[in-house]
Amino acid sequence: MLKGKQSWVFENRPVIASTGVSGGPFEANGLLAEAFDVLHDDLWLGEESYEKAHKVLLREAAQAALKKKNIQQEDVQFFIAGDLINQMTPTSMAARQLQIPTLGIFGACSTSMEGLALASLIINNQGANYILTGASSHNAAVEKQFRYPTEYGGQKPPTAQWTVTGAGVALLMANQNQNHTPYTTSATIGKVVDMGLTDPFNMGGAMAPAAADTITAHFRDLRIDPTYYDLIVTGDLGKIGQSTTYEMLTKSGLKIDRNKFQDCGLLLYREGQPVQAGGSGAGCSASVLYGHLLKEMKKGTYRRILVVATGALLSPLTYQQNESIPCIAHAVSIEINE
Repeated sequence: MLKGKQSWVFENRPVIASTGVSGGPFEANGLLAEAFDVLHDDLWLGEESYEKAHKVLLREAAQAALKKKNIQQEDVQFFIAGDLINQMTPTSMAARQLQIPTLGIFGACSTSMEGLALASLIINNQGANYILTGASSHNAAVEKQFRYPTEYGGQKPPTAQWTVTGAGVALLMANQNQNHTPYTTSATIGKVVDMGLTDPFNMGGAMAPAAADTITAHFRDLRIDPTYYDLIVTGDLGKIGQSTTYEMLTKSGLKIDRNKFQDCGLLLYREGQPVQAGGSGAGCSASVLYGHLLKEMKKGTYRRILVVATGALLSPLTYQQNESIPCIAHAVSIEINE
């Protein structure tokens, strides 16, 4: 089960039985709109605040995943999820409506793979029959908390990224050897890495060393090389962070085909959408993986992928106290039954 120093191998191959993905108006105009189950035409989602709208995204994604497999909420043992808002309030509010035993987790934008890793661990060891896991973010709610309310119209530097309004949820279950079904094979849990960066408008640059550290650890622990995967995709490093991570990996001697090294925050939006360095947020990797990438796996585009979600573990409090930004990355490998 434990492989190397910080990786798990899931010998029982937990299955991603179904997924649900919801998004906002900006995502509806993006490159991957067809991969969303639910899309909204405004940021309010019929609620009276952005934070309340945020909870709707996660609830809708969870309900969509359950509906696809005709599974009832009471049949699910655990709900493992998180977001970026204070004390993960939107997740708690969504869980209040779902009424599924809940484990709230926080890994900033790495939350999606933290949840998938933990859910896979539990399913692999027969600790549950069904688990829902996911992550979410809301552009206006997150920007208000970490930077400035969007109504201010403050200018952002080219290194800044666009917080995704979206949620992605997966329903995991024990493997029943179904054809064309994606399953998790391993996970590498990252360490907190802090290189002393303090700029909240350059999350990609801050997270790059953590991404490189986890990717290196994954191949070291599993004793495989990057050619094993058809795609290695980071969560939300954006242009700055992805290029920095690739350079760091290359200098360390880890050779990855540049065409097979992509980023969810660069896949989500169209050219010309004002996202500066790319997309970010806890809902970024969750929505791209559970929507677009798994559909591509089922179509045969990819057989094996490694998803490395990255998170900047800052808060308004640490920023106000001039702390540097600690970062982390978690990786999960996914394969598909032929």
